[in-house]
Amino acid sequence: MKKIIGILLPLALLSCSPSETQPKGENKPEVVATSTIIADLAQEVGGEEIQLTGILSPGTDPHVYEPVPADSRVLEKADLILYNGYNLEPGIIKLMNATGGKARKVAVGEVVKPLQLDKGRGESVPDPHVWGSAENAIAMVNAIREALIELSPEDREKFTQNATQLTQELQQLHNWIQQQIQTIPPNKRKLITTHDAFQYYGNAYKIKIVGTLIGISTEEQPSAQTVKQLVDAIKKIGVPAIFAETTINPALIQTVAQEAGVKLAPNPLYSDSIGAKGSSGETYIKMMEANTRAIVEALGGKYTPFNRQLPLPNS
Repeated sequence: MKKIIGILLPLALLSCSPSETQPKGENKPEVVATSTIIADLAQEVGGEEIQLTGILSPGTDPHVYEPVPADSRVLEKADLILYNGYNLEPGIIKLMNATGGKARKVAVGEVVKPLQLDKGRGESVPDPHVWGSAENAIAMVNAIREALIELSPEDREKFTQNATQLTQELQQLHNWIQQQIQTIPPNKRKLITTHDAFQYYGNAYKIKIVGTLIGISTEEQPSAQTVKQLVDAIKKIGVPAIFAETTINPALIQTVAQEAGVKLAPNPLYSDSIGAKGSSGETYIKMMEANTRAIVEALGGKYTPFNRQLPLPNS
């Protein structure tokens, strides 16, 4: 099935200052993470041995985030900067490269070989949404572990232990998502979302991405003609539901659902950010659980909760 070309959707963006994820400690390495997803993984690996600051707050779209003066100060103080790369966070990357700090900069997402997305006119760009596969997240965890060990060699054992436990849980998560998607009837394994952030998820878990409202970023206004083409395509495809996303204004996709006569899934998907504390997607793993549940239930599958089976200590 031909992929529907994405278009831009208006976005209400909340500007925010960097938020520290744990109390300040003495003599701890200063680590800065750009996206909320990387911040969550870095905190799991680094634990109490690092002082972690996340630039983006939950729910903020990294594609269009405009840095504030506090971001410069945080980057200048950093010993290590962990960012996604593949131009996910262009504003922060530009500021990071212009800031004359001492920090080592590690593009955590770029350890994954990217999918290439067609921008039209023969131009393609790397898809930055690499965390859509839990196995890719394992590669990101390994990169974070190695960067932290280089930063603080005396904490090697703790970083390694934390990363090993997280990796085991991510592998369980990957297997569980595969099983969940397989419960969706084959003719309904088709995903239409607000923006093109789920190609890695689709590839890893065998669900076809058949259409999006916008491309990989959020830079243009949608035309009425393109919206109409998407509505017509949805009618042809016959999907039972389409999906909004938590970081993007849902107004237009709600209209598309109404005009196409299709249900808008009751739970939006987490795409470029984890959720706020206390939400169903407050960590990377919970985000992937919540997305999978939303997809499975809306497309006619049978959802079974993720049952973590963590190893015993010293096992």
